[in-house]
Amino acid sequence: MSGAAPPPGRSAVVCGIGSYVPPNKVTNDDLSRRLDTSDAWIRSRTGIAERYMVSPGTATSDLAVEAGQRALKSASTEQVDAVVLATTTPDQPCPATAPAVAARLGLGHVAAFDVAAVCSGFLYGLATASGLIASGMAERVLLVAADAFTTIVDPEDRTTAVIFADGAGAVVLRAGDAGEPGAVGPLVLGSDGELSHLIEVPAGGSRQRSAGTAPEPGDQYFRMLGRDTYRHAVERMTATSKEAAERAGWRLDDVDRFAAHQANARILDSVAERLGVPAERSSATSSRWATPGPPRSRCSSPSPRPTAGSRPGTGCCSPRSAAGSPGGPRRSSGPKHSPSDAHRRRAVPPQDPYAAPRVRLPKGIVMMLEQLKEILSNKLKVSPEAITPEATRDDIELDSLAVVELSLLLKSELDIDVSDDDLLEAETVADMVELMETRSAKV
Repeated sequence: MSGAAPPPGRSAVVCGIGSYVPPNKVTNDDLSRRLDTSDAWIRSRTGIAERYMVSPGTATSDLAVEAGQRALKSASTEQVDAVVLATTTPDQPCPATAPAVAARLGLGHVAAFDVAAVCSGFLYGLATASGLIASGMAERVLLVAADAFTTIVDPEDRTTAVIFADGAGAVVLRAGDAGEPGAVGPLVLGSDGELSHLIEVPAGGSRQRSAGTAPEPGDQYFRMLGRDTYRHAVERMTATSKEAAERAGWRLDDVDRFAAHQANARILDSVAERLGVPAERSSATSSRWATPGPPRSRCSSPSPRPTAGSRPGTGCCSPRSAAGSPGGPRRSSGPKHSPSDAHRRRAVPPQDPYAAPRVRLPKGIVMMLEQLKEILSNKLKVSPEAITPEATRDDIELDSLAVVELSLLLKSELDIDVSDDDLLEAETVADMVELMETRSAKV
C-alpha cells in the first residue's frame, strides 16, 4: 500500500456498515441458573436483558468475517486497500488476526493489522483508518471491531459475566470530502495509564511469563473494579463529548444522535443527562446486546441499516472509555431508549411498627437534607417520601453504582467532595447529610 500526496480537504466517509452476533442467545434467566443473581438484579444494575455468546470453537475472526462481508455488501464493493481489526481477543497472540480476515474475505494481499484498545478499539481503529485515507495511503478501508469477549470472562463472576458478550461490527470508509454526508469529523483521543488496574487481565502477557511462575488462579480472566470504572467512564465520556462537539463547532443541541459505547445503561443515562441529551436522541441497545468490547460501538444496530432516527448527514457523537484507560469520542455525520430499570422511581418503603424512632437533625443542616433530597429525587429517581433522616440505603434502594453517581452529583451540583467509599459506610440518610456537612465545612 502506498499513496501520493492527498488533495486538500480529503476526508474519510462512511459508505458501508455491517454487524454480526453469534446465534447463541443467553438471557438473564439462563445466567441465574448458574450464578447467584436474578433477572431483576441484572436489569437494575446494567439495563441488560440478554446477550449473545460464541459456541465452542468459534473465534474472533469468524465474527469479523461475517460483519466484514455485510459491510462490503452495504458499500457495494468487493475491494479495499486496507483492513483494520480492533480486538482484545485475537485468534492467537501471533500472528495478527486481521490478515486472516482479509484473506477469508477474498481481499488478497492488502495491508491488514490489529489494533488493541479494549472498549475504545473501534474509535482508535477509526482514527487509524481515517488517517490512512486522509494521508492518501488508501482510497478505501475496511474497519472491523470484533471480540469473543466471553472467552476471557470468568463464567462464575457475576459482576462481569452478566455484562460482556460477543459480536462484531464493521464499516467501510472511502475517500471523500469533509463536508459531505457520512464524513468522519473530529476525534478526541486520550489515555491514563495510571488507571490500568481498573480493567485488566493479569496473566498471559510478557510480565507474567517472564516471571517464570504459573499464573494465580483466575488471573487469566478479565477483572474490573466496577465503582471506580463507573466514575471514570462518566467523567471522561462527558468531558470528551463536550470537547469533540467544540472541535466540530457544534453546540450539544446540534447533536442529532448520541451513540455511546454501550457498556452499561446507567453510564449512558448519566452521561446523556450531564450533556443535556434527551432520551429520544440517545441510541441505547445494551438491553439486547450487552457489551462485546469494541464492537459495541458498531453493534448499536444489528442490521446493516442505520439505527432508527439516523440518516446520512445525521450529527452523531460517539464517546467511549476503556481499560488503560484509552478513550474519547468521535463526531460524525453518518449513515428510544427508555430509562433503565435502575432509574425507575423507587417506591415508598412500607411502614414498620418496630422501626427505630425518627431521627431529628440539628436545625443547621436541615437545608442540607433538603439539598440531598432534591438530588436523590430529581437525579436518582428516589421517591421524596422515602427520603427521611432514618431511612437506610436499602430503604431508598441505593446500590453501589447509585452511590458513585450520588458522589459525582454532590460534587457537580453542590461542590461537596464525598467519596463513594465514605457514602457506602453511611448507614442512614442522616449519616450522609452529616458527611456532606463535614466536607462542606472544609471547603
